[in-house]
Amino acid sequence: MERELTAPVSLTRPDGTLNPESIGWARRPLVDTSGIGGRRGWPRNKRWEYWNVVTPTHVLALTVSHIDYAAVHEVWVFDRRSQQAWPAAATVLPARGATLPASLGAGPARARATGLAIDITPGEGTVRLRAETSAVSFDVTVTRPAAHDCLAVVVPWSRRRFQYTVKDVALPASGTLVIDGQRHDVPAGSWAVLDHGRGRWPYDVAWNWGAGSGVSGGHTIGVQVGGRWTAGTGSTENGILVDGVMHKISSELDWRYDLADWRRPWRVTGGGLDATFTPEYDRRASSNLVVVSARTDQCFGTWSGTFDGLAFDGLYGWAEDVHNRW
Repeated sequence: MERELTAPVSLTRPDGTLNPESIGWARRPLVDTSGIGGRRGWPRNKRWEYWNVVTPTHVLALTVSHIDYAAVHEVWVFDRRSQQAWPAAATVLPARGATLPASLGAGPARARATGLAIDITPGEGTVRLRAETSAVSFDVTVTRPAAHDCLAVVVPWSRRRFQYTVKDVALPASGTLVIDGQRHDVPAGSWAVLDHGRGRWPYDVAWNWGAGSGVSGGHTIGVQVGGRWTAGTGSTENGILVDGVMHKISSELDWRYDLADWRRPWRVTGGGLDATFTPEYDRRASSNLVVVSARTDQCFGTWSGTFDGLAFDGLYGWAEDVHNRW
C-alpha cells in the first residue's frame, strides 16, 4: 500500500535528489517543489500546468509549460457537436515567455508567445483561467470546494528521476467562451480538470491517462486513472472521486484498447474498478525533431462502469496514449 502524506514536505533534498520522505500520495497539494528548475538537473526538469474544461457543448484546454530547453504552450477549443477544433500552439526555443509558480497555488502561471496568451490566476477557493488566440478566447472561473480532495502523487523512478503530479478532477467551472466573435456560455454543470506537474524526467517515457467528471446516480464522480509510466515505482495515479472524497487505487490498472480501431470501447480494470471508455473523437498529434519527438492520441468520450459496487455512467472526459522523447 502507498503511504498517505498528511503534512507538508519538500520534493527534493538540498543536493537536488529526491527526498524519500515525499514519496507517497496526498489529498491536498502538500509537496514543496521549489527545488525543480534552474541549472540543477538541466535539461531533465519538466514543469507544467494543464487545465481542461468540459462544457455541454465544448472542450477548452490550455497548457503552460517549461521543459528547460523550451517553453511549450497550447490553447485548444473543440466543438463537441460539429467536432471542429481551434488549435493554437507555440514552442519557444530557448525557453522564454513562461511564468510558473514554484509550487501549486504559490502564484500565477502565465504564457506569452506568438499567437497566444494564457493567464492562470489562483484565488481564495478559485482559479481563473484566461486564454486568447486569433480565433478564440475564454475566461473561466474554476471553484475548488474546501473539502474537495485532489490526487497528489510522487512517482520515484530513481534518486535523480522523479515526478510530482497533482490530478484534480470534477471541479465546477463557469464563464464565457468566444469563437470567431460569437459568445458561448460555460454554464453550471461544466467541469474542470487540472494536471499539475513538477519533476525530472527520463528521456523516453510512455503513458496512459484517463479522466472523467460528472453527476451519476445522484453522486458527483470523478475518474482519474493512469498507466505505464508508474509501473514498477510503487506509486500509481489511480483513484475515484465520489462527492469530493478521493478513493485511492494503489493497484496498477489493466488498459485494453486498439489505437488502430480507436472508436472501439477502451477497458480499464483493476483495484475494484471496472470501467469502459467509449470514444467519440481522437485528437491525434505527432512531431519529430530527431532528438525530441512526441506522439499523442487523446480520445474524448464518456466513461461508465463500477467501482466497489458503485455504478456510474455518462461521465465525459478522455483517455489517452502518449509517447514522448524529450
